Amino acid sequence: MVRTKESRQIRVLKAIQTPVEIQAEYCRRSFNFFMQEFWPEVSSDTPLWNWHIEYLCNQLEKLAKRVVLKLPKENDLIINIPPGTTKSITCSIMFPVWCWLKWHWMRFIVGSYSSSLSLEHAEYSRDLVRSDKFKEYFPYLDIKQDKDTKSNFRIVKRIIDKNGNITKTILGGNRYSTSVGGTLTGFHGHILIVDDPLNPNQAVSEVELASANRWMDQTLSTRKISKSVTPTILIMQRLHQDDCSGHMLDKNKKHILHISLPGEIRLFSDMVKPPELKRNYLEDLLDPGRMSWDVLKEMEADLGQYGYAGQVGQRPTPPGGGMFKVDHFQIVDSTAGHSSIMTVRYWDKAGTQSGGCFTVGIKMGRMAGGKFIIYDMKRGQWSSEMREAIIRQTAEADGGNVVVYHEQEPGSGGKESAQSTTKNLAGFAAYADRPIGNKIYRADPYSVQVNNGNVYLLRGEWNKPFIDEHRYFPFSTYKDIVDSCSGAFIKLSRKKEAGPIIGKRI
Repeated sequence: MVRTKESRQIRVLKAIQTPVEIQAEYCRRSFNFFMQEFWPEVSSDTPLWNWHIEYLCNQLEKLAKRVVLKLPKENDLIINIPPGTTKSITCSIMFPVWCWLKWHWMRFIVGSYSSSLSLEHAEYSRDLVRSDKFKEYFPYLDIKQDKDTKSNFRIVKRIIDKNGNITKTILGGNRYSTSVGGTLTGFHGHILIVDDPLNPNQAVSEVELASANRWMDQTLSTRKISKSVTPTILIMQRLHQDDCSGHMLDKNKKHILHISLPGEIRLFSDMVKPPELKRNYLEDLLDPGRMSWDVLKEMEADLGQYGYAGQVGQRPTPPGGGMFKVDHFQIVDSTAGHSSIMTVRYWDKAGTQSGGCFTVGIKMGRMAGGKFIIYDMKRGQWSSEMREAIIRQTAEADGGNVVVYHEQEPGSGGKESAQSTTKNLAGFAAYADRPIGNKIYRADPYSVQVNNGNVYLLRGEWNKPFIDEHRYFPFSTYKDIVDSCSGAFIKLSRKKEAGPIIGKRI
């Protein structure tokens, strides 16, 4: 609603006469001020104000104002921040209510990983609007009596004359709360908010990860009032490389404002986004009042290195690369001086060309002195026919001195596929391999050599995806590269299994 010059003058006079109206006007003008003024209405805890709260408030204000002006959205918003930093009170509970102070018509869809958590946030918002203090400050706003449930409540705006009489009631916006994966049929929002779409237990399940990402892509994205204006706000701590934050960033990096605030920057300085926010850290801490070094030390003991790196550091892998210290790979520009005395090509096969796992063929050699070199990687999502053709072509290019191994999956189907690949490689030394143990178990001896700087890489375009998967393993989205490397390493380390691999062909 556009205010006339006369209405503004009346508001100024009222503000002078009524101190409460002055406070109310400050609340309307500043989300951060509103947060501080109404904190006691949503929490009995003593507030600990830190710079990041005001920063987030300002960013949310900017986003809302673009929606009000119906300007095409500049970006969606991702906020990655540790637990216990007031993120839910700021973004899920108080932000929609603050918007209604100025724009009563706004509609919100708010989701969390569970319906109970989503409804709890909604109840806090509803209780805030019902509070005596809120009614004193903003008597023109109320909840519609016949639309008053935690899962879906609606705002009304009252037009009040100078004598305090209600002359008109205008229907306003609403807050619809749901769980990730829940139904949204029939509901649309001016702003979509997702607060913690996964919990740590769900993040270790590939099924849960895929389900959350699919809900974000295929369900929530269709619930926008305006496709060009409505933004999505995602708030969470990082839990996995392919969690909802990682998924959104990989899909649409250019149109996302990414705010990443690790709890400390001694280990996670590179994760601060925008980078200039590092200047706000005190003693390398995001929030010394909530998360001192003693508190962080205790969190690391509770969460473990993977959990700490993701939830506190906003890097869903431990410092140094988890199981693999990827900075210990030695990258060389040529094979001069790095010839192998034994060379194998190990294939980890996949049978699809439409997503899912990759087929990977690693060419690895063992050099004198017990060091190893990876010369090449073939990787793709191919149909079975295309995969077999590429395996054959690669063997021809590698030459007869390179022994070929290919992983045999369990069951009759895996046996038949292995027999087909061996037949396809007629004329070459080719063997099916049935690995023992899970992928992490098989990768362990290989990781020791990587971490001790004994594995070289020949520089090539394949280096980046190769290193990225190692960086995040075993929580990487794909594990085919590491699995192929582990298989090749085992064959090179056990001479009796390696077969006739004499020579220096690379």
